[in-house]
Amino acid sequence: MTKLFGLHETLDLHELLSIKNLCLTKSTTMSVLAQDEELRAILSDDVTNGIRHIQQLQQFLTNRREQQ
Repeated sequence: MTKLFGLHETLDLHELLSIKNLCLTKSTTMSVLAQDEELRAILSDDVTNGIRHIQQLQQFLTNRREQQ
Protein backbone atom coordinates (compact mmCIF):
# COMPACT_ATOMS: atom_id res chain seq x y z
CA MET A 1 0.00 0.00 0.00
CA THR A 2 1.41 3.37 -1.01
CA LYS A 3 1.42 5.96 1.75
CA LEU A 4 1.48 9.38 0.12
CA PHE A 5 0.67 12.50 2.10
CA GLY A 6 -0.80 15.68 0.73
CA LEU A 7 0.92 18.99 1.25
CA HIS A 8 -1.42 19.94 4.10
CA GLU A 9 -0.71 16.63 5.84
CA THR A 10 3.02 17.18 5.53
CA LEU A 11 2.66 20.65 7.01
CA ASP A 12 0.59 19.19 9.85
CA LEU A 13 3.35 16.67 10.55
CA HIS A 14 5.92 19.48 10.66
CA GLU A 15 3.72 21.40 13.06
CA LEU A 16 3.28 18.37 15.33
CA LEU A 17 7.03 17.76 15.23
CA SER A 18 7.70 21.35 16.29
CA ILE A 19 5.24 21.11 19.18
CA LYS A 20 6.68 17.76 20.33
CA ASN A 21 10.21 19.19 20.23
CA LEU A 22 9.11 22.14 22.34
CA CYS A 23 7.39 19.83 24.85
CA LEU A 24 10.47 17.62 25.02
CA THR A 25 12.69 20.62 25.70
CA LYS A 26 10.40 21.86 28.45
CA SER A 27 10.04 18.45 30.12
CA THR A 28 13.80 17.90 30.03
CA THR A 29 14.48 21.31 31.55
CA MET A 30 11.79 21.03 34.20
CA SER A 31 12.85 17.52 35.25
CA VAL A 32 16.24 18.94 36.28
CA LEU A 33 14.57 21.70 38.30
CA ALA A 34 11.84 19.56 39.92
CA GLN A 35 12.38 18.71 43.58
CA ASP A 36 9.52 16.24 43.98
CA GLU A 37 10.55 12.69 43.03
CA GLU A 38 7.10 11.76 41.75
CA LEU A 39 7.07 14.82 39.47
CA ARG A 40 10.57 13.93 38.24
CA ALA A 41 9.35 10.43 37.39
CA ILE A 42 6.37 11.82 35.47
CA LEU A 43 8.61 14.23 33.56
CA SER A 44 11.10 11.45 32.85
CA ASP A 45 8.32 9.30 31.39
CA ASP A 46 7.18 12.27 29.32
CA VAL A 47 10.72 12.70 27.96
CA THR A 48 10.90 9.02 27.01
CA ASN A 49 7.51 9.11 25.30
CA GLY A 50 8.31 12.43 23.62
CA ILE A 51 11.48 11.02 22.08
CA ARG A 52 9.55 8.02 20.77
CA HIS A 53 6.82 10.23 19.29
CA ILE A 54 9.36 12.51 17.62
CA GLN A 55 11.07 9.51 16.05
CA GLN A 56 7.73 8.26 14.73
CA LEU A 57 6.89 11.66 13.22
CA GLN A 58 10.33 11.87 11.64
CA GLN A 59 9.81 8.41 10.16
CA PHE A 60 6.55 9.54 8.55
CA LEU A 61 8.33 12.49 6.96
CA THR A 62 11.28 10.36 5.84
CA ASN A 63 9.00 7.76 4.25
CA ARG A 64 7.12 10.49 2.41
CA ARG A 65 10.32 11.85 0.88
CA GLU A 66 11.45 8.39 -0.22
CA GLN A 67 8.19 7.71 -2.06
CA GLN A 68 8.15 10.89 -4.12
